Amino acid sequence: MLQNENILCPDAIKNENTAGQFLTDVLEGLQAPQKTLQSKYFYDAQGDVLFQQIMAMPEYYLTRCELDIFKNQTASLAAFLKQDIPFDLIELGAGDATKSSYLLQHLVANDAKVTYMPIDISGNILSVLYKRLASDIPALDIIPLEGEYFDMLQKATRISKRRKVVMFLGGNIGNMEKDEALSFCKGLREHLNPGDIVLIGFDLKKNPQTILDAYSDKQGITAAFNLNLLTRINRELGANFNVDCFEHYQNYDPLSGACRSYLISLEQQDLRICNEIISFEKDEVIYMEVSQKFSEADIESLAEKSGFALTGAVHDAKNWFTDSIWTAK
Repeated sequence: MLQNENILCPDAIKNENTAGQFLTDVLEGLQAPQKTLQSKYFYDAQGDVLFQQIMAMPEYYLTRCELDIFKNQTASLAAFLKQDIPFDLIELGAGDATKSSYLLQHLVANDAKVTYMPIDISGNILSVLYKRLASDIPALDIIPLEGEYFDMLQKATRISKRRKVVMFLGGNIGNMEKDEALSFCKGLREHLNPGDIVLIGFDLKKNPQTILDAYSDKQGITAAFNLNLLTRINRELGANFNVDCFEHYQNYDPLSGACRSYLISLEQQDLRICNEIISFEKDEVIYMEVSQKFSEADIESLAEKSGFALTGAVHDAKNWFTDSIWTAK
């Protein structure tokens, strides 16, 4: 049933390009034969808070595993980067640089000729990052780049002709479908020169229950994180989702390595977003996100198909996560 007949498209949607893109993406996703929402929209203010809670959960091992690598195997990482040769260290989606700061401190302490170029779409987080690193590592040269990954990679190339080392951490490559990940890595190679290095974090295949528990916690934090996107759509796009009429569902396929999240409609219902009606059948699903897990063979194959040679890898103490080092051919 239609829950509110009088919802109109808010003026903010008409006046702000970013909000307009949000609306376009939401409508296209929910009007597709298989309804879907883009996971990049999880991160409003409440989404950020919930994701911080997720990272603190005992079940959510990913952040701790990669932090273990950067904190305790820093010298091994640095050795693969050929720190004795001048280079620009570019981090895609740098955030607050919590993990990479360990590597940056090591490089500066060992007199590496490095310039750090963090890329993020959030100017605010780049400002926070710059102030913190300028205080903690005053000898570090920092050039923050605000914008999309490949646009800012092009800018970094214009700024400096030095060798490039690109970091893509957090297992974020796993938030792409396999064909999207291959396309992304090929695009990354196109922006680099032979001999440039890429360091990518991969979450490895492991006990299926360990993986499922990380994304389907008993506290319901991951469920709240997914459902919060419906609340954001209500607030920013004037929609009328009843969040109580949806529930979170997670599954993991140990053969393909795909851990997927969905929202399930608990009843037949019609919803309005601006002046568009979106109909749901009972038990119809909205596909939310994939968190792909990889074998060592998967990683080597992806590197080779993208135009890289796999030249090294560093694993956490449990062998659950790896930061893989690729060299552009």
